[in-house]
Amino acid sequence: MTKKETNNLENQEIDLFQISKKIGSFFNGIKTWLFQAIQFFIRNRIIISILLIIGIGLGVYLDQTQKNYEHQIIVEPNFKSTDYLYSKIDLLASKIAERDLVFLKSIGIKNPEEINKISIEPIVDVYEFINSSKLNFEVLQLMAQNGDLKSVVKENTTSKNYNFHNIVVSTNSFTNEKNTIQPILNYLNENAYFSKIQKISIRNLQQELQSKEGIIVQIDGILNAFSSSNGNHQKSDKLIYYNENTQLNDIIRTKDSLIKDIGKLKLQLFNSDKTIRESAVVMNIKNTKSIQGKLKFVLPIVFIFLFIFIQFFISFYRKQLAKSQLQ
Repeated sequence: MTKKETNNLENQEIDLFQISKKIGSFFNGIKTWLFQAIQFFIRNRIIISILLIIGIGLGVYLDQTQKNYEHQIIVEPNFKSTDYLYSKIDLLASKIAERDLVFLKSIGIKNPEEINKISIEPIVDVYEFINSSKLNFEVLQLMAQNGDLKSVVKENTTSKNYNFHNIVVSTNSFTNEKNTIQPILNYLNENAYFSKIQKISIRNLQQELQSKEGIIVQIDGILNAFSSSNGNHQKSDKLIYYNENTQLNDIIRTKDSLIKDIGKLKLQLFNSDKTIRESAVVMNIKNTKSIQGKLKFVLPIVFIFLFIFIQFFISFYRKQLAKSQLQ
């Protein structure tokens, strides 16, 4: 073995020794830190126990007294009133944030001081949005080319075109539909312009419904006449000739299409009784999001961490003060 190779081997041994020494120092440091932490908790066990008791007790009290409930209203805005609906909800949200109890009482809410906030969000239904119009699919496809489809379907310009929207009202106690939800719905439907639009739309739907029903009556007359002529024991080749030249199959398909249209019109007529029509109301859902109902676990941990931080800060300050005095 040459002298150069011997030196390289010795250097490698020294490097391995230094690495092992550093690893040993690291684990020794961890052991020292754990020992000091155990000592800290033993030394301050009375204070920590008191903080645990206070945190749990205060957390239980706050969980019992500061409850939060959500009330969800699924609504369908008619007559292209989606923007109007969102602007009304924004106004209500600002009045609640300002604690304008006079305004809230004026619209019929019985206990406005119990309301914390109100918000609205669309119920995303991409398939219904696409199926409702071919143009919607083309617009969505065009918008998705310049961005992520998931973000496109949720952005403001797209989301307002969905049929259903969810209004969420938050209160700090139980409430009922009569005292809180119904006054809000009445307020949303108080608009002279949309009331006139509603009357015109209902009249148009009724006229269209009567027209289509009249066409079905005429089609039934044609079919009955054909059935009567068929009942006079005509030849079968005459039936085939008559069927091919009067396009009887097209008439039957037209009737079938009209029946489907009439069904849709009746549903539209039923849903047009209000500008903002509620589809479902779910009351008094206990809010367990974030730290709601979990303060009895959160507060003790927060108090102990604050105590540790204060003790660390005091220790750090004393050490730095001692160093400055020695210099």
